[in-house]
Amino acid sequence: MKTIAQLTYIPLSEEDPREKVQDLLEHLAQYDVEIEVGYLSTTIIGAPKTVFEVIEDLYDTMSLESEKFRFHVELLSPEK
Repeated sequence: MKTIAQLTYIPLSEEDPREKVQDLLEHLAQYDVEIEVGYLSTTIIGAPKTVFEVIEDLYDTMSLESEKFRFHVELLSPEK
């Protein structure tokens, strides 16, 4: 079974948020998930446990590196 999560990260205290977003995309590469980068969000597809681990890790990373941010997570029903 695979879980699909659509993630949107918005750094609120940065003049140019692209660098912070790019850093997180590079951080995602260490996980065993499929990554689809869109204009406004990124979709990850993988084992449920891994997807939730990614979400938690990204949140922890953003909390340490960004003063203020929004992190939207949308979960789609699992694929079998």
